[in-house]
Amino acid sequence: MSDTANAAETTAKERLYLFDTTLRDGAQTNGIDFTLEDKIAIADMLDKIGIDYVEGGYPGANPLDTAFFEKKRTKKSTFTAFGMTKRAGRSVENDPGLQDLLGAASDAICFVAKSWDFHVKVALGTTNEENLVGIRQSVEAAVAAGKEALVDCEHFFDGYKANRDYALACTKAAYEGGARWVVLCDTNGGTLPDEIEAIVKDVMSVVPGDHLGIHTHNDTEHAVANSLAAVKAGVRQIQGTLNGIGERCGNANLITLIPTLMLKPEYADRFEIGVSKESLSHLTQFSRAFDELLNRAPDRHAAYVGSAAFATKAGIHASAILKDPKTYEHVDPVSVGNRRQVLVSDQAGKSNLVSQLEMLGIEVDPSDRRLDNLLREVKEREALGYAYEAADASFSLLALRHLGHVPEFFEVKSFRVMVERRYNAVGELVTISEAVVKLCIDGEERMSVAEGNGPVNALDIALRKDLGKYQSEIEGLVLADFKVRILNGGTEAITRVLIESMDETTGERWFTVGVSPNIVDASFQALIDSITYRLMKGSASAR
Repeated sequence: MSDTANAAETTAKERLYLFDTTLRDGAQTNGIDFTLEDKIAIADMLDKIGIDYVEGGYPGANPLDTAFFEKKRTKKSTFTAFGMTKRAGRSVENDPGLQDLLGAASDAICFVAKSWDFHVKVALGTTNEENLVGIRQSVEAAVAAGKEALVDCEHFFDGYKANRDYALACTKAAYEGGARWVVLCDTNGGTLPDEIEAIVKDVMSVVPGDHLGIHTHNDTEHAVANSLAAVKAGVRQIQGTLNGIGERCGNANLITLIPTLMLKPEYADRFEIGVSKESLSHLTQFSRAFDELLNRAPDRHAAYVGSAAFATKAGIHASAILKDPKTYEHVDPVSVGNRRQVLVSDQAGKSNLVSQLEMLGIEVDPSDRRLDNLLREVKEREALGYAYEAADASFSLLALRHLGHVPEFFEVKSFRVMVERRYNAVGELVTISEAVVKLCIDGEERMSVAEGNGPVNALDIALRKDLGKYQSEIEGLVLADFKVRILNGGTEAITRVLIESMDETTGERWFTVGVSPNIVDASFQALIDSITYRLMKGSASAR
């Protein structure tokens, strides 16, 4: 096909927009509590994947979300605040919640609006007409403030079944008020794909499809199917979360939707999304890195990205795959950054490895024999409990050590940590940690002692207290987050520690990992990697 034909084909495709609500709707997941550092890291991850909209939370509703919206957290994605429409009986100017939204450092505002008359009466305690006025005026206020406006029509499908005319009136009020997107929400998650498709087609008599979005929940295991049904019917925005997290049974899983939209001809031939093929090839890593950030085990059986997604046991299936992988694989696992487990040849593993190195900016010849040793060590370390999907800095150091590019900045001779629980001078029960670290730099031994509010904090302070000629290079380095995973149960269990570090001067963040039966030793491994990575980056920039 000629370049002109290719260009024409690309131009002919319709654009689908992806809206991520991991940091808002996903935050309602049972057992998940984001920290500010978590939210910053996840927003950055979504930005890099190519998600069009990142909904960060509800500014003004709690201190965490208010702090998160003090400044914009994305570079390319439309940074979106979430909140309620104007309260009944108040003006736009006298509604504190709405004013918080208008004042947030966001590109867009996503308003949640009642579209089921039952909820208008019971939950809001107002009239149907007043609710329509609130929707319209809220959208108009956002547009007047220079922000893109979206409206999530909450409980839309249940509302449509109960009172079609009023549900449609809500969508019309949002659209005529100037909303870029009017989003139809299956809030209870009980609607089925054929219902979704039929109702969306009816809504398009009031709001055009290129202004409609879909927001589905997974209570009948149809969230992804419902989203795709809505796309077939005409909507052009899809809302969802990373790995399908969310309230109750979760939301539509963007990690499943992205490859389906990009790899299945029914959608790939008609539509394009903001995710590049390169980002798609790292989707498995993104998915697992997100789970590591949440300190939970990835779902082995997740579609496309699970470790078992392309695994086949011995027998006729394995025999067929050996002849041609297409016999039992619906897509090439490499296309989503995953790998086949029956045919894990050195070459296939090496291909995956080279791709990951390229993503980290490490150039290497695929024929370099040193990659064989690196691949072997990665597999050995993974068997011990290391997980490099979320520890990019530790993986970079491991790779570069095999390729011969990591300077010996310092050598750790020993470390010791003491924890004492006692009463202080005013009779308060306190716990004090003291760490001693001995280093050797250019043949000179140095010893540093520090106290901290825990053994890891004390070690961190002691390790960075006196790095001699390198001290100025770690100014601004802070430990941003610390997560512990017990891998096999019991007090004698293997422990994996994931540390997030940040350079306050540049805002750069990186992750390192340590594994040991001793939690302090695992933490120290990750700390050493963090400092070494920072020094290495500093040396590279100096050159």
